[in-house]
Amino acid sequence: MSMLKVVEVLAESDKSFEDATQRAVTQASESVRNIKSIYIKDMNAAVENNRIVSYRVNAKISFLLDDQSANG
Repeated sequence: MSMLKVVEVLAESDKSFEDATQRAVTQASESVRNIKSIYIKDMNAAVENNRIVSYRVNAKISFLLDDQSANG
């Protein structure tokens, strides 16, 4: 039986929401293996002088637990 675990992460980019999402996956992949999906829970942007200066995402990343993690 496969088991998935979900972690919630925050990520930011000065380029786009898509880039912030990719940064979330890239950063999570440094400590988590077997990432299977990402769900964007919330998006927002910081504005200064009537211009967007950063894009932020609050995301849930799902990853497959390996057999050893699932049993212990």
